[in-house]
Amino acid sequence: MDAVTVIESLQRTRPLVEQVYEKILDAICEGTLAPGEPVRQDDLAELLQVSRQPVLTALSQLKLQGFLVERGRRGLQVAPVDRARFDAIFELRSALEPLAASLAAARASKEQIAAGKAIVQLGSKVAAAGDAHAALLADVDFHEWIYQASGNPLVVQSMQAHWQHLRRSMGEVLRHRDLARDVWTEHAAVLEAIARGDAKAAASAINDHVTTAHTRVGTLLKAQPDGAS
Repeated sequence: MDAVTVIESLQRTRPLVEQVYEKILDAICEGTLAPGEPVRQDDLAELLQVSRQPVLTALSQLKLQGFLVERGRRGLQVAPVDRARFDAIFELRSALEPLAASLAAARASKEQIAAGKAIVQLGSKVAAAGDAHAALLADVDFHEWIYQASGNPLVVQSMQAHWQHLRRSMGEVLRHRDLARDVWTEHAAVLEAIARGDAKAAASAINDHVTTAHTRVGTLLKAQPDGAS
């Protein structure tokens, strides 16, 4: 399957390199471009209706970040999920997200709580419908919402540095409709605790969620044919 054909043409509303980068990264995170799949500069440039230069720049950035690997004469391929990086990110999450959730329970405004409820409602809806792309976007929004609601900019900065790899691990889970529903049930429990101002319950709920997510993704990675671990 030539997975790059599902990437849409770009709308030139933002810097071109940024758009090309995000389109390719979205395809990797959502599994449209699978581990081991070749990524060809000319194909992407034609598909996205851009010159080769922004594609080259985007591919170089993705390679530097560990999403693509060079395979000699075969050129660039989608890298397997780096299990060591994956485990390290979840260790960081297990430390930071309970803190962020407890702070959010103490600090979130009514407007922020309303925004969180809207995200959970949307995420639950699209997950039930099996829309993995929309579910991934909502999942990203929910965790970013917690970080922002914590009121601690260092929490936001610490997680942003690893967010793209975290998106990829989320995508592994959200492609499975039954698991996606469970994810949003867990998100709802976190939101409920934050909304009622229960810092201890919020920290506990997000800790349970992160621990379960780590197990889910680890199991899925072990099942991958290439042993991406």
